[in-house]
Amino acid sequence: MNKFETYNRIARYYDFLDAPFERFRYQPLRRVMFAGLEGTLLDAGVGTGCNIPFYPKYTTVAGIDFSPAMLGRARARQEKLGAKVDLRQMDVMALDFPDDHFDAIVSTFLFCVLEPEHQTPALIELRRVCRPGGTIRILEYSVSENPVYRSIMKMMAPWVRFAHGAAFDRNTEQYLAAAGLELVEKKFLYRDIIKMLDVRVP
Repeated sequence: MNKFETYNRIARYYDFLDAPFERFRYQPLRRVMFAGLEGTLLDAGVGTGCNIPFYPKYTTVAGIDFSPAMLGRARARQEKLGAKVDLRQMDVMALDFPDDHFDAIVSTFLFCVLEPEHQTPALIELRRVCRPGGTIRILEYSVSENPVYRSIMKMMAPWVRFAHGAAFDRNTEQYLAAAGLELVEKKFLYRDIIKMLDVRVP
């Protein structure tokens, strides 16, 4: 089953499956991801719209996802919250935005889903649509060095792959240089399991 089919299949259950993680782990991290950002923003891989409550005020936000079913859930959340966000179905490797269009880009767990061969093309597209000097923030999982957590993640990996088409070991920072991007900071936000890459567009 390809990623498109996977996410269209799980969209109606996605928020339910993720609810414990969302409440106790992800929500504080979403606040950090958007801290200090302003201007025109892109939420790359908006999913069911869990970032929407955390968008900064006085910003213009576009959110993209390749799954129409996931976008349907995001639109329902948008309407419920009365949020202003331009939601579009789009592939992150072929963005329908002009060059230098956004002041900042946030990607929450999208790169966990992308296969290794798709990491650099996706980063190149994000660089293209972000203005020079702009910020790209990427939130993703990392395999823990703690033996206990590492074992748990190893046991969970097949389910994560089946249910989400995702992996814990993408290490997206290794592709930044090839995409012409500069890593400003790599910071763990949850133990040594979830990290934020703060990236600058030259």
